[in-house]
Amino acid sequence: MRTPGSAVKAVYRYRRPGPDCWDAVVTAVCEDTRHRWDAAKALAQAGPAVSAHADRIAKALDEGSGRGDELASALAGMGDLRAVPALRRLAQDGHFPTYRIHVRVLAALPAAELLPAMRTVLRRDPPRYHASTSVLELLAQWGPDSASAVPEVLPYLEGPYAYDALRVLGRIGPAAAVAADRLADFATGRAPKAARHHPRLAAWAHWRVTGDPTLALGVCGAAAGSGSASHGLPFLADLGALAAAHADTVRALMESPGAWIRVAAAHAYWRITADAEPAVQVLLAEVDPQWTGMPALPTREAVRRLGGIGAPAAASAPLLRRILAAEERLAYPYEHVRILADEAYVRTLTEALARMGAGAPGAPVPPPAPAARRGLLQRWQGLH
Repeated sequence: MRTPGSAVKAVYRYRRPGPDCWDAVVTAVCEDTRHRWDAAKALAQAGPAVSAHADRIAKALDEGSGRGDELASALAGMGDLRAVPALRRLAQDGHFPTYRIHVRVLAALPAAELLPAMRTVLRRDPPRYHASTSVLELLAQWGPDSASAVPEVLPYLEGPYAYDALRVLGRIGPAAAVAADRLADFATGRAPKAARHHPRLAAWAHWRVTGDPTLALGVCGAAAGSGSASHGLPFLADLGALAAAHADTVRALMESPGAWIRVAAAHAYWRITADAEPAVQVLLAEVDPQWTGMPALPTREAVRRLGGIGAPAAASAPLLRRILAAEERLAYPYEHVRILADEAYVRTLTEALARMGAGAPGAPVPPPAPAARRGLLQRWQGLH
C-alpha cells in the first residue's frame, strides 16, 4: 500500500504510475491528510487518470473543501460537468486558475457552460490582471464558441491586455468582424495603444475576421524578411499557399541560428509549399530524446509539426515511439504544471504517430541536417 508521500512522488515522476498511487493521492486530498497540499497540486493535473474517483472528488468539492480549485480542475480534466459550478464561483471570487496550461485543460468544457461567468469577469472595472489574462486565454482556446463575448473583449484592446485580446478576436474569426477596422489600426501601428509586438498578430487577426489576406501578407511577409524577432512565421504558416511569394525567404530562415526560428520556418515552408523533405530534416534535428521539458528548446513543437506533416514525416516515427516509451516524465522545472506538461508531450507524440500512420519499423532516416545541428542528430542516431 502506497503512503501518500511516496504516491505523490511517484505520480510526478512516472508516466504510468500504478492505480494505487492515484488512489493514495485522492485519499490524501479528500480526507485532509498532512500530505494534502502536495497531493492536491498533483490531483489538479491528473485528468482521466483519476476518472475512477470522479464521484468521490465531486462529493469533496460539494462539501466545500478548502482545495476547491484543485478539485474543480481535476473534474474539468476529465470533462466532468460537475466542475462547472465551482469554476463559476472561483471566477466570481477572483480565484480562477491563472496558469495558461491549467486554463487549457478547462477549455475541454463546453463554452456555453462557463462563458456567461467569463463575460462577467471581463466586465469588472478595474480588471484583475491574473483573472483577465486567464479568461482571455480560455476564450482564445474556445475560438468561435467565444463569439458572444466580443463586446467584452473589445475594451481590452485599449490597455495592457491588448495582445491577449487580439489573439482572442483572431481565434473567434468572422463573428468578430466588427473589430476589423481596429485590427487594421493595430496592424499598421495607427492605434494609440499599438506596441511593436502587436502588428503581426493584429494583421493575422484581421485576415481571420475579414477573409482578406492582403494586410496579413504585407505585415507578416515584411517581418519575415526583416530579421526581426518572431518573423511573422506562424502567421505565414496559417496563410499557407496564400504566402507563396514569401517561400524563398522562409526557406532561408530554416538555416537560422535560432532553434525556435528554424522550427517555425520549417513548419511555415511546409504549409506554404507542401514540400516535406527539407522541413522534415530541420524538424527532426530538433527532436532531442534527452529533452527535459525546458521551454527554451522547441522539441515538443518540432514533434507537433512533424505530426502535422503526417505520412511524409514517417521516418521520424521510430524516434518518437522511443521517446513515448520512456518510463519517467519530463523533468519539467515547475512542479505545479509538471504532470500537465508531460501529458501534453505524450499527447503530441501520440497524435503525431497517429497522423503518420505510426511509420514503418526500420524506415530510413532523412539525410543529416545542416552542420550546426549534426551533433544533436548524431547523438540521436547513437541512441536509436
